[in-house]
Amino acid sequence: MQRDLGRLAAAAWISGPALAAALAGAAPSAIAQPRALVPAPRPAATTPPPGTMLPVTSKPTAPKPMAAKPAAAPFVPVPAPPSPPLPAVNLRPDQVALIQRALAQAESHGIDHAALAPAADARRDAAAPLVAQILHYAQAVHTGRLPTADFMYEWGLRPPAYDPTNDFVQAVTTDRLGAWLDSLPPPYTGYDALRQGLAAYRGIADRGGWEPLPDLSDLKVGVTDPRVVVLRARLAVEDAAVVASGPIYDDALAQAVMRAQKRYGQEPDGLVKKSTLAALNVPVADRIAQITANMERWRWLPPVLPTDRIQVNIAAAVLTLFHADAPQLSMRAVTGRPGDETPMLTSEIQSIVLNPPWNVPSAIAAKELWPKERAHPGYLARNDFIVIPLDGGGTRLQQKAGNKAALGHVKFDFANKYGVYLHDTPTHGTFAKYTRQESHGCVRLERPVVLAKALLDGDPQWTPDQVDSTIAGGDTVRVPLGQPIAVFLLYWTAFVGPDGGVNFRSDPYHWDQALTRRIALVAHGGA
Repeated sequence: MQRDLGRLAAAAWISGPALAAALAGAAPSAIAQPRALVPAPRPAATTPPPGTMLPVTSKPTAPKPMAAKPAAAPFVPVPAPPSPPLPAVNLRPDQVALIQRALAQAESHGIDHAALAPAADARRDAAAPLVAQILHYAQAVHTGRLPTADFMYEWGLRPPAYDPTNDFVQAVTTDRLGAWLDSLPPPYTGYDALRQGLAAYRGIADRGGWEPLPDLSDLKVGVTDPRVVVLRARLAVEDAAVVASGPIYDDALAQAVMRAQKRYGQEPDGLVKKSTLAALNVPVADRIAQITANMERWRWLPPVLPTDRIQVNIAAAVLTLFHADAPQLSMRAVTGRPGDETPMLTSEIQSIVLNPPWNVPSAIAAKELWPKERAHPGYLARNDFIVIPLDGGGTRLQQKAGNKAALGHVKFDFANKYGVYLHDTPTHGTFAKYTRQESHGCVRLERPVVLAKALLDGDPQWTPDQVDSTIAGGDTVRVPLGQPIAVFLLYWTAFVGPDGGVNFRSDPYHWDQALTRRIALVAHGGA
């Protein structure tokens, strides 16, 4: 089931609108327990009075700084702890063969075989080098090649520590070595499909890859040009349906360009515009590195995912709701812009807030809102911002619930150290874009009311009409979910679509590059 789950997960992150249409008739979510109305707490009355609109002549009180993420610094790997002694095991010839077979397949998992070389002291015993290599391989393929101590701050999705020694010894002594080795990679079809994609792109590299294309922005259907032949040849490398000859830019070629654009998450208009040319000109070696980086992140997932869950692909800016391991609902999202990255994490949504106010983070208030107030007196009042006093002095800003509220009419809370959540927005124009990394780090949703109703489906108190009437009433209400639902914020820039082709997205945060570099530095001792 988990293998099929991974296939569905990959398919769900290909195209938000297309998948949403395909899933329009999907089954409803599970029936939830009754929920009670819980009014949101009101701020205490102190001076200045809560809810007081900012007068034009107000002098802003400097907000307290918000706890920021650690400042960026050159990456230096954390020194690895001493390796424990190797276990003393007697391997039969057939068990040696199983280990050698697994090690021979390491490259197919994106693991450099040279990185598995045992330490010098492990070579003293005839069996020790093989044991050291397979233990290193087991840890790398099961939970990843990068120790969690070397993760970036925003990589909050972290696998538990794994020491394969005991499992290895038990597998050897109980004659289950083959089964144990087979169980080590992530149990998802999405991972298996990327492994196949890795083999395909390595094959492309072995055949010479592709040459960069010249500017083709002036080509369109009906044009005859020698550059068309070059374009056909390039597209044919990744698309077997392309006829790789002929100088005419015909309808079939335009369709091939659109297929490529869909694989890159771009607007499929059939024209080789700047962004399409840039994607086509990414070297095959970089595509291989992109695939292996995404395979690494698959290893950070738990071995079993909840059958009901919400997943957000940060890089593609798409949310998918799963029910009973099947995608039920998909929609476009807006994720964090570079510098305000949406973190990778897993948590649990326990409540929905209807008509939420926005408690403005002090950093946003200081950098964006107070400067606007100084430049345009009355800006904060006109946009429903109020001053909230803080215990011990000082103030903070809050935007009242309503049509102007930055959080829109729905907010989905979940515990996390980053202070991010899913929410509505009064600004919907961004959803029409194909690149949607524009938020401060939270995830804006295209259809949050639809998601709220799906999560509340079956609740006799919170019917769709009750949700609508509560939003229309304007009061802030927190609705606890009778059955909390898991949420995963993930970062996929390479995944395989239903047609078997590898889809790529841009690396908006450069996390693929950072992960690849950190793995290499750790493997070489930080040199």
